[in-house]
Amino acid sequence: MNFLIYIIVGGIAGWLASILMRTNAQQGILLNIVVGIIGGFIGGWLLPMLGVSFGAGWIGFLLTALIGAIILLAIVNLFRRGSAR
Repeated sequence: MNFLIYIIVGGIAGWLASILMRTNAQQGILLNIVVGIIGGFIGGWLLPMLGVSFGAGWIGFLLTALIGAIILLAIVNLFRRGSAR
């Protein structure tokens, strides 16, 4: 059951990050889910090192995954276009 929640929340985080980074037209739902889940791992790894915590629950995971997904898309844009936007 937790895996299903990770997919749903990761998909929402990936979708929101793709809208904020203006890559929504290039990504489908599957790539949004992948970006959100990988963003969750990146945010879960990076934010505690910076001393940032959004708490437990799906809202904390959503914010962590959203920040991680934005970082991931910025890195991808740097290599793809030469600018993070």
